Amino acid sequence: MTTSVLPTEERRSFAIALMLAAFFCFTMIDTCAKWLVLSGLPPLEVAFIRYAGHLLIMLALVAPGNWRAVARTNAPTVAILRGGFLAGATILNFFALRHLPLSVTSAIFFTAPLWICLLGGPMLGERIGPRRAAAVAIGFVGILIVTRPGFGALHWAVVLSIGASLCASLYFIQTRRLAGVDSTATQQFYAAGIGTLLLAAPALLDWSWPAASAGWLAFAAIGAFGWAGHQITVIAHRMAPATTLAPFVYLQLIFMTAAGWFVFGSVPDVWVFVGAAVVVASGLFIWMRERRLERA
Repeated sequence: MTTSVLPTEERRSFAIALMLAAFFCFTMIDTCAKWLVLSGLPPLEVAFIRYAGHLLIMLALVAPGNWRAVARTNAPTVAILRGGFLAGATILNFFALRHLPLSVTSAIFFTAPLWICLLGGPMLGERIGPRRAAAVAIGFVGILIVTRPGFGALHWAVVLSIGASLCASLYFIQTRRLAGVDSTATQQFYAAGIGTLLLAAPALLDWSWPAASAGWLAFAAIGAFGWAGHQITVIAHRMAPATTLAPFVYLQLIFMTAAGWFVFGSVPDVWVFVGAAVVVASGLFIWMRERRLERA
């Protein structure tokens, strides 16, 4: 893994494709986490495993002689804030997964593009055109269609999911601020290291081991998916603005629906397919528009 700082680029279509791969990894993080939490592991332990595994993989890919260079950041405040926001999103989400279906937590997470559009302008100075804003709004309507049958009685844990979405949005904004400032390895180090440091003590005080082979597989894989997803995310945000990539978070709905169906037996109803069609249409509109901007 290189420790050099790479400059920002304008490769928006490729960045969008990278984010789709990252969203698959994020779906697998939530799938592993829900499996482990439902099997009886404490949410804080699961969050610690996710970050500790991420950190070990990242350090294994860097030569020991370069560890000091990896830990050297050109924007320490932003790097620490970014790691804190990511840890906050994970902790809140894993606690919510104990009480809410995967489809509900993921649907609430998809409000992240709205937070990014609201905060990205004042925090990053990125212009959000009316067409992109309309596409985000249409995508959010699709999410409402998907979740409409399940929101008859709101559980208190929905507040945790909303907090997780806001923290995730701030994480993505900070990621864009570090693009071209810190190397990918340095960003990975702080993303994994802050969470590991914050969660080590509470996790170790209430530790338990998986009881089945499937649990051990999820135990081992959650950190790897965390490393891969965030490695890809950093690269994508070096190639496109956060507000460009934000609407495509809606497409993660497809991955989440498939995981809920095949892993947890949560069969989607017709509203999932109707809403997914709206979501995909909004994402494709943004993709086509970004391709035209690249060629202009």
